[in-house]
Formats: sequence, structure tokens, C-alpha cells
Amino acid sequence: MARVLTPRAEDFPRWYQDVVAKAELADNGPVRGTMVIRPTGYAIWERMQSEMDDRIKAAGGTGRPGG
Repeated sequence: MARVLTPRAEDFPRWYQDVVAKAELADNGPVRGTMVIRPTGYAIWERMQSEMDDRIKAAGGTGRPGG
């Protein structure tokens, strides 16, 4: 039987790891505490970056500290 997700309210870091693993967005990296982002996970990351960049620019910022 498939492993059930840890309840978010019970252990947020474990829940996050469970979601990432179940969605196959990233794998554990070769060094403790690292992750290797899979293509779908990276595409989501790029989309988030682009959205945040657009919002920062629309608010008059440069996306750089002090800008």
C-alpha cells in the first residue's frame, strides 16, 4: 500500500518532503540535505520565478536589494 502523506499540521517539513516525493518533483541528492530537482519541478520553479519577477517589476522594483 502507498505511504500516506504526513499531516501538514503535525510535521510541516516531513509533509513537504512527502508532497515533493509523491509528485516526483525532486529526488534526494547525493549530499545530505540536498535535492536534485526533476524537470517538472524545475519548470514549476521557473514559472514561480517569472511570476514573482513580473510582480516585483509591476510594483516598481528591480528585483535587486534596494531596488
